[in-house]
Amino acid sequence: MANTASALKRVRQTKTRTARNKAAKSRLKTARRAVTDALAKGDKAAVDTALKTATSITARSAKAGLIHKNKAARVQSRLAKAANKAGA
Repeated sequence: MANTASALKRVRQTKTRTARNKAAKSRLKTARRAVTDALAKGDKAAVDTALKTATSITARSAKAGLIHKNKAARVQSRLAKAANKAGA
């Protein structure tokens, strides 16, 4: 276990950051799932809304360094491609 003040502080910071990153990644996955669920239902309006939200969240996650910018681009592209294929 950490036994200096600075090491204890780093443990606290890591715990906080881990929780924040975990929540952000969960939010990202939920947004992606919302698009796929809307596609499965065939609801055009829901697909458009979910895609817009997912694109925004993905871009912000990449900007914050949560995911790599190329991964963000790939995710956005695949979601948009699926939405277009479904006729949304």
